[in-house]
Amino acid sequence: MNIVLVGAGAVGLGIGSCLIHAGADVTFVARAATRRCLRQQGLRRSGLFGQLDISPARFGVVERIDDVDAGSVDFVLVCTKSFDSPAVARALGSAAACQAESCKIVLFQNGWGNFEVFAEAFEPRRVFNARVITGFQRLSPGHVEVTVHAEAIKIGSLAGADVSQVDELAHHISEGGIPAQVTPTIERDLWAKMLYNCCLNPLGAVLEQKYGTLGDSESTQAIMNEIAHEVFTVMRAAGYETHWDSATRFLADFYGQMLPATYAHESSMLQDLAAGRRTEIDAMSGAVVELGERFNVPTPYNRTMRDLVRFKEDSGQQAVV
Repeated sequence: MNIVLVGAGAVGLGIGSCLIHAGADVTFVARAATRRCLRQQGLRRSGLFGQLDISPARFGVVERIDDVDAGSVDFVLVCTKSFDSPAVARALGSAAACQAESCKIVLFQNGWGNFEVFAEAFEPRRVFNARVITGFQRLSPGHVEVTVHAEAIKIGSLAGADVSQVDELAHHISEGGIPAQVTPTIERDLWAKMLYNCCLNPLGAVLEQKYGTLGDSESTQAIMNEIAHEVFTVMRAAGYETHWDSATRFLADFYGQMLPATYAHESSMLQDLAAGRRTEIDAMSGAVVELGERFNVPTPYNRTMRDLVRFKEDSGQQAVV
């Protein structure tokens, strides 16, 4: 199985380590500093699921998708930030390696709205989504740590494609150490993650707190409760579904199961802000605000989270408390 991973950040390295360990032919499309490190030192994965040290001889690294041979790719895994989706979709859409109908595009990205971007560049049934609630942290350009794992990675289609087409991909990820499975309910899974992410990720970034601390305080619980109710209302107004029939039932599982499983996790937005990087706020809280405007649903709590994170991005301020 020949797989290209576009993006060699924390998620790309984590998923790539599984695929290489399971015997897949893997090529990373990576930036210069990461390319140099991977070619010279190889790839290390540590943390949950044990340590892997992978020689640079066991995988490829290129600068652009155009450097990959045409007609040889089974899957392209997009592991970039959501704000890069338009540029990545354009690049993949014109790349020779991605033209075969047998080549599937699988989005390992946060937020909502990525599928629509890639469905403009490819026949929608060639585009699959993955829902990941495993925490990855890149400790160096070639070293990723698995910090938390809440549930198996799920891969499915928002376009009604036959999900058996990604069976082998899920199997290889599982064989490489991180549980993965195909699902016929990826829409519900992605909105479940949206609920979880919108409650915790921006608030953790703004307050500079780990997830468990947010769940321990009545004040932050009150904010997260309102965020969840807004997301649920917007989701329903837009015609989407998730695994709970009300925000109240989601919140019961959120506080009872999800948050405890990721108690010590640090918001990816907080990590991005600390490193001076752009965050994915527009694909999370921002996507909720946009859908709310489209379907006439007020979203004051999600709008506030979006605007506060944007302020921190623009100003470079790292603390407000």
